[in-house]
Amino acid sequence: MHIKTILTQTYHDQNPGTSGLRKKVSVFKQVNYLENFVQAIFDSLENYQEKSLVIGGDGRYFNQEAIQIIIKIAAANGFGELIIGQNGLLSTPAASHIIRKYGAFGGLILSASHNPAGEHGDFGIKYNINNGGPAPEKDTLAFFERSKTLEHYKIAELPDINLDEIGTQSIEALKITIIDSVADYAELMQSIFDFDLLKQSIQSGYITLAFDAMSAITGPYAKHIFVDMLGAPIDSLNNAQPLEDFGGHHPDPNLIYAHELADLMFSDKAPTFGAASDGDGDRNMIMGKGIFVTPSDSLAILAANATLIPGYASGLKGVARSMPTSQAVDRVAKKLNIPCYETPTGWKFFGNLLDADKITLCGEESFGTGSQHVREKDGLWAVLFWLNLIARRRQSVLDIVEEHWQTFGRDIYSRHDYEAVESSIAQEIMSSLREQIQTLPHQTFGEYTVKYADEFCYHDSVDGSTSANQGFRIGFENGSRIVFRLSGTGTVGATLRIYIERFEPDSEKHHQDPQIALAQLIELAEQFC
Repeated sequence: MHIKTILTQTYHDQNPGTSGLRKKVSVFKQVNYLENFVQAIFDSLENYQEKSLVIGGDGRYFNQEAIQIIIKIAAANGFGELIIGQNGLLSTPAASHIIRKYGAFGGLILSASHNPAGEHGDFGIKYNINNGGPAPEKDTLAFFERSKTLEHYKIAELPDINLDEIGTQSIEALKITIIDSVADYAELMQSIFDFDLLKQSIQSGYITLAFDAMSAITGPYAKHIFVDMLGAPIDSLNNAQPLEDFGGHHPDPNLIYAHELADLMFSDKAPTFGAASDGDGDRNMIMGKGIFVTPSDSLAILAANATLIPGYASGLKGVARSMPTSQAVDRVAKKLNIPCYETPTGWKFFGNLLDADKITLCGEESFGTGSQHVREKDGLWAVLFWLNLIARRRQSVLDIVEEHWQTFGRDIYSRHDYEAVESSIAQEIMSSLREQIQTLPHQTFGEYTVKYADEFCYHDSVDGSTSANQGFRIGFENGSRIVFRLSGTGTVGATLRIYIERFEPDSEKHHQDPQIALAQLIELAEQFC
């Protein structure tokens, strides 16, 4: 195997965020841009020689070309085995499982998650460590620092690898294994959920479903699990063929971008259950006939009913939520007498708690839910959890949600996104909030009296690390909250997210329109910024 050392120019914009490095495709296709970042990752790792690396992505534009480049750089840097999803495809949760199942040193996942794809869309790459979870902050900082000083990269002179054919081939000391992208993940799901009950409920017609893969990665997974294994009709699936541009869809599973599913679920033709997933398969949207379940409520309901699921029958060790996620799951944890952790946004923070066996379930308001089974959020897992719950409780989604609200009260919740904000303006807003929070406690605004106001700082109980400047929290005496934070998942400008939450214990008021119920808090939020 002939290895070349290529001199390269340095890029100074390769700082990976909470979910890896995301840029426009045109940026990644700059001379040596991808090569530099991959080499920077390998240069920052230790003792990986002769060990295995998992590679796969969500199938977006540039996915296969990028994999061929990564194969050659990984070969030149001394990895012993590359485990690659067939056709270069792996959902993010499936990649996490494969890293764990096969004891890989780590993995490179190629995805920009819920961002649009195509030649003029976005691309992304992130490194996951041997627990299957995203690289911790100390590692991503090391990648960035190395990228700023990189002068050359190493690449093997190899022909492109056939990614279509399952099997193993060897090139000198390097073993390349192409695996079925779906099989290992489907086997894992079968070990957690009651597939016999699900199959009976679906084939008998008790449960009818509609699943929208949004022309992204989960189409093949949904077809194998829902259709081939559980017997759902093929027309239960929509947009199930992964496309390089995701068919023009913005693969973010919410009421705006998954409007076809939303329209169906609020129509007379609605099935029992509806769901959608995102570009790389780690997010989920849950719907029932005539109801959309907020991700915060979904996490709380799964926690409250976990012992009905075979994989969680022994109970939960604890739960965790990201700081902006509503406090609904906190109320469940209190009743179950288990710990509830509040972390910054970013799945890597949950990973420490999961590895330390402190929690079993975790989730965030941005349509991500997960558990101890992998170290990523997992969209299809959440869908199967809900299907298993419906089949076991013999209730509709609406009935399950309403019963939960009657038991625990409702956290009426809304998130307002201001996208592509000029970065300097976004920073000015955050600076202004930093000044205001010092004087807000004990002030009264209409019916809302401020109980506390702070800039969230997280102290990791597992590794002792501290993550500061994670957003601003304003909490009120009646349990309501307003949260402000900048998101790091966009590729243009800044995204300011404002999260608004009001606790409503009165069941007579549970069906208010959230924007009406939250009107005073929304006005306050705008006033503060």
